Amino acid sequence: MHSRQVFSNRILGATGLAMGLLLGAPLASAGEAAAPATQAGTELPVRLIPNVPKNAEAYYGPDSLHVIAQTQDPLALKAEGRDSGALTYTFTDQGTEVRRINDKGQDACSYFFPDGKRLVWTSTRDHMDMPIGNWSDSDDYPQGAELYISDLDGSNIKRLTNNKYYEAEVSVSPNGEWIVFGRQIDGKMDLWRMRPDGSDEKQLTFTDDWQEGAPFYLPDNETILHRAWKRSEYGKVRPTPMTVFTIKNDGTEHIARTFDQDMNWAPYPAPDGRHYVFVRIVENNNWEVFLGDLAGGEPKRLTFNPGFDGFPSLSPDGKKMLFARSTGGGFMANLYTHVMDVSSLNLGPDNWKGVPAISPPKK
Repeated sequence: MHSRQVFSNRILGATGLAMGLLLGAPLASAGEAAAPATQAGTELPVRLIPNVPKNAEAYYGPDSLHVIAQTQDPLALKAEGRDSGALTYTFTDQGTEVRRINDKGQDACSYFFPDGKRLVWTSTRDHMDMPIGNWSDSDDYPQGAELYISDLDGSNIKRLTNNKYYEAEVSVSPNGEWIVFGRQIDGKMDLWRMRPDGSDEKQLTFTDDWQEGAPFYLPDNETILHRAWKRSEYGKVRPTPMTVFTIKNDGTEHIARTFDQDMNWAPYPAPDGRHYVFVRIVENNNWEVFLGDLAGGEPKRLTFNPGFDGFPSLSPDGKKMLFARSTGGGFMANLYTHVMDVSSLNLGPDNWKGVPAISPPKK
């Protein structure tokens, strides 16, 4: 990515890819003009979360009201040529109760525990002497990015990892018994899991070419949804093809769920355990959010906007979707989290019937 981009490099690294390489072009400078949605009649109701600085990659807490996100803050460690970086914040989706969780280093992915009492987040707060790195470039991820847990107000911080690797892309199982995350060692990105106290750590994937990341548990607490792309294609094929997979918590049953060359980016599971939201690029290099089915089939487009839409996630009750929308000034310029009412899609936990099987399409 380029130093003049208008939002934290961190949020791109959260899903383990460099959008600059995907696009093969520099990003436009910031601007404040709004980018109105097109074909608004085909989009479900959308509203902006007010009163919060620029932010993205937001996730709901168990109450389907409170949100945790990477938020632009001048106190964050800044890359050269930038005037801010990202720190972890929580707030409600009404824009109230805005709170900074961490106040030093630069932060990465974060997530609520299902008990609603604790948070898990990534930060370089204990390795600020190391090179800043670039969260959006897998060849330059910030080494020394560690995992932490804390109370809701940022107190009682406990460091879970202790090394100089890149560790991020973290989430928690619905029953609170497992943390799943990505770890990069010698340029290889794989999935790992551990207990909330840091014990029982286990590597789940062992792939030289595939770069796995963005893992999230399904309602059964043992199946993990994630995406992966190939190092052999990174920077050579644009946009980078990505595949959606599921894998068991013990590393078995690693199953592909998409079978195309599209950029199936940033998948997040619905609480019905069958559907997921994700991002694809459509006409005119336009990044939009889609609804996919783990059983296969054509996805349903959810956003219709000439600017960037990405980082989708769903509330535990299945009624709301968070996503980041560029509000003008160029690609990914002025990103703010928005809320879409998806209650009509029937994605709630009452529809859970188990993880569906899938058969690869016949060639």
